[in-house]
Amino acid sequence: MVFAVKWGASIIQILGYTATGFGWTPWNLYLFLVGVLGWFAVGAMWNDKALMLVHIVALGAMISGMASR
Repeated sequence: MVFAVKWGASIIQILGYTATGFGWTPWNLYLFLVGVLGWFAVGAMWNDKALMLVHIVALGAMISGMASR
């Protein structure tokens, strides 16, 4: 399960970087949100608090930035 979530989230985040490079907004943000949630889930499955912290902070920053638009 962790293997699938980890690789799925990684691929989605790469697609988010690609969407950013091509200026495909807001799709890039949606892809990043899914990728960040996936990596947060991986951190939870591994009980890795540092990984969870980084991604929960990233999620909060992204949501607050999107809400301010």
